[in-house]
Amino acid sequence: MLIQPFHHLETGSWTYVVADPDSGDAVVIDPVRDFHASSGQVAQRFADGVMRFIRARKLKLHYVLETHVHADHMSAAPLFKEAFPGVKVAIGARVMEVRALFADLFNDMTLVTEAPPFDLLLEDEQEFSAGTLHFKTLFTPGHTPACVSYWIGDAAFVGDLVMMPDLGSGRCDFPGADPEAMYESIGVCLFALPDTTRLFVGHDYPPETRDMDCETSVLEIKRKNRMINADTEYETFLARRRERDRELAFPELMWASVQVNLNAGQLPKPEANGISYLRIPISKA
Repeated sequence: MLIQPFHHLETGSWTYVVADPDSGDAVVIDPVRDFHASSGQVAQRFADGVMRFIRARKLKLHYVLETHVHADHMSAAPLFKEAFPGVKVAIGARVMEVRALFADLFNDMTLVTEAPPFDLLLEDEQEFSAGTLHFKTLFTPGHTPACVSYWIGDAAFVGDLVMMPDLGSGRCDFPGADPEAMYESIGVCLFALPDTTRLFVGHDYPPETRDMDCETSVLEIKRKNRMINADTEYETFLARRRERDRELAFPELMWASVQVNLNAGQLPKPEANGISYLRIPISKA
């Protein structure tokens, strides 16, 4: 199995191409669309690099797999659907809960009255195939209610569930986030995987003492994770996670990213003047 990571420097995000070198069957996980908040410009420089890799290897792309509704970058899923006919976009079925959470905030009831524009809503432990690649979906909520991990062979793609061991876990301060659910997702679901399982994370923000990385393992998390390891008690994790979340800044691209990603990465429809607009809720400090 070929696993090729791509790092999006501006958001610290990892995108992965997973492929069977023999058959050429492939998926892309968590692709990023470039977005410049100061100018409102979108671009596809990063996505184009991933596409060039897919074409150079003559891979047959079947799916874009989203681990969750991202709050720090816009999904490039529509770009891959346009470039590779027949590609489907999949996400965890609990995305409907996330859409309901944001319906009032964005004053957009279509988020609860209309079906989301994803091609496949995956249930917990649902297995699916992309040609010769066979995945199992694992519900791993906590960072958001709809977070999933994708398990294939000796690898799992965990999104923002955990990070590299020296960083800990994903944050739990967004609407619908739940540190109690995260403790279960890591301590029960993730730790039930074989210790040798390679874990590919959604982000890395390394200290100066090490290089950028995207891969750890179940055993490393159990032994070394600073937020939750095999010996971490429930109340200890909750206290650590809540203390850390109070220190974190609000994501710069949160409002732009979420309202696009709730709709499978589709940008808002242009208005009468041909321009698309994003909404930003305004609140008093």
